Amino acid sequence: MNPDDLLAGLNERQLLAATSDGGPLVVLAGAGSGKTRVLTRRIAWRVAVGQTDPNRVLALTFTRKAAGELRQRLRNGGMRDQVVAGTFHGIALTQLRQRWMERGIKPPTILDRKFRMVAQLIGRRPRVEPLDVLSEMEWAFARLVAPSDYEGAAKLAGRVSPLPEGELGDLMERYQQEKRRRRVVDFDDLLALAIRDLKDDADYAAAVRWRHRHLYVDEFQDVNPLQFELLRAWRGESSDLFVVGDPNQAIYGWNGADPMLLDNFAIREPGAVVVSLDDNYRSTPQILTMATAALAGKSGKLIPHRPDGAVPTLSSYPTDLSEAAGVAQRIKMSHNAGDKWAHQAVLVRTNAQLVPIEQALADAGVPVRVRGGSGPLGSKEVKDALRSLGRPGADLIQSLAEMDNSLESASLESGSLESPGQESSPTEDLSPAEIERRQNLAALSRLVHEYASLDPAPSGPGLLAWITTVQAGEVGVDGDAVELATFHGAKGLEWAVVHIAGLEKGYMPIGYAKTGAQLAEEKRLLYVAITRAESQLHLSWASERTFGTKAVKRQPSPYLEMMQSAINHLKRGYRPVDWKAEIVKSRQAAGTNKAKRSGKNDKNPVGDPVFDALRTWRSGRAKAANVPAYLIFSDQSLRAMAKRQPVTKGQLANISGVGPVKLERYGDDIIKMVKQSQG
Repeated sequence: MNPDDLLAGLNERQLLAATSDGGPLVVLAGAGSGKTRVLTRRIAWRVAVGQTDPNRVLALTFTRKAAGELRQRLRNGGMRDQVVAGTFHGIALTQLRQRWMERGIKPPTILDRKFRMVAQLIGRRPRVEPLDVLSEMEWAFARLVAPSDYEGAAKLAGRVSPLPEGELGDLMERYQQEKRRRRVVDFDDLLALAIRDLKDDADYAAAVRWRHRHLYVDEFQDVNPLQFELLRAWRGESSDLFVVGDPNQAIYGWNGADPMLLDNFAIREPGAVVVSLDDNYRSTPQILTMATAALAGKSGKLIPHRPDGAVPTLSSYPTDLSEAAGVAQRIKMSHNAGDKWAHQAVLVRTNAQLVPIEQALADAGVPVRVRGGSGPLGSKEVKDALRSLGRPGADLIQSLAEMDNSLESASLESGSLESPGQESSPTEDLSPAEIERRQNLAALSRLVHEYASLDPAPSGPGLLAWITTVQAGEVGVDGDAVELATFHGAKGLEWAVVHIAGLEKGYMPIGYAKTGAQLAEEKRLLYVAITRAESQLHLSWASERTFGTKAVKRQPSPYLEMMQSAINHLKRGYRPVDWKAEIVKSRQAAGTNKAKRSGKNDKNPVGDPVFDALRTWRSGRAKAANVPAYLIFSDQSLRAMAKRQPVTKGQLANISGVGPVKLERYGDDIIKMVKQSQG
């Protein structure tokens, strides 16, 4: 390998990251800035110039797929397979097996299915899901939280425990004891045992550190405290450590990751060299403006290197079904001759939101693929329900009614998220996993009701056949299709055109995000979704969403204020640097206009929640009366209503376009909407 060839094409900051002699070295790599390229070039260049023995390199990733891609990139650069690349768990297990073999110790059994053991320890408990308990235990172990400390740690982190906190701590201790009794270890134990061996045996630790003296860690923002302790044990006193990550893409705090390990790296390591990669080669300046606005005042502005592109769009729809149809139509409009469908993706916050979009795309003749599986229809709870509903001879309608009653009663008992006429937002006593299960079942209920309305003699087998046809538009992994994915599932990917749907309060931010840290992570999650787009970005939300049989009124995500402000600025050719200041100015201007109530300037910004609610109401009225929308009220009249916000019929009557007939027919509806907007 020619060292100069390995550095060809790198910009100034990338070049510094690839060749710096200092250490430890932390690279803060923004979205689309070429972080993997820098990591692999650094390894290859240091080998080429004799600074690194490739047999002594350990590169840590978070998935086996990522490790394989890293090795492939190194091979493409001329290196053979001397570099060890793998996950924390995979490397730890390899080292433990070698040590057990050398010491003549029979390896313990790997407990790859913890669910059964946890379920046995819990026993039969109404409305307690072992999977929720297991997830919470894994969060605690990843955060190095001892069983006796769980209660305090959970309250501090704003966790929603599926059991009383003290009881869950006791269960953690019993789980540890049961594993020891059966002589089994789980995946977290692999890391803990590897740490113990390195701390307890100095000679062994020295040998491991000699073997892996050059350490590289990708996606460092996703490291949890347990993994970090193992990294420290592998590293010892060495300064030969290279980590790369993006603080703005830290989206796994709910699962135990600690983004502060990256944020505070230079504080913990006073001698660290910090290199920031802010040059983005993926997205247009317009899309990067939206991404910066999503963070609203947080540092991390990306520098675009692509030419100007289309201004992103923000659309509102009366219902989730009309939103899904609108997304499908926009996808077809964006699909030019010769383009691949796979150049487009639809991203949503939760799996349950995928169902109406998948149906709408199938109805529009657009091939579709659900990334990471089959969405909510592939979840355990939905599969179990389908087995029950699809039994030959079963009374489908009765079974469906029982499922709906169960969903509704469970919701009411917990003060839940899907009560008619209320905004959907989870309450404190529902775990995130339980919320997702109910939403998945509600999505299934909706599908079954649709099937029952189409088939004059609905049956279980008929339902299963119909569900199969609903999914018939899905194509295989290698086929050309529009991809559907959640925000989390889209991380690390990119598409030319991205449609982000369902941007409503309760989804973005998610309803159970209560603490400052949780809400900050929601903003980063929106940032991740936006930065998947290369050329076009389309955002949307719905004023009404159906959960099972219940139609629930929705409000736009509070983050859409920033998004609309960014779009308005982009249309004028202006890209602010300080979005926090821009939002403050926008709010001040809105407050001034509201106080004046002069009505002289009736141009209301698109995206105003009152205007959007009025327009959605007008659309419904027009559809019911089978007349054009402007015959109900003109946009000019709706803007004036949104600006003046009348709370009496007398105030409403003073608005141009509101005559006696319309005042009598529509006055109460308009006043009610205005009062609701004022809280």
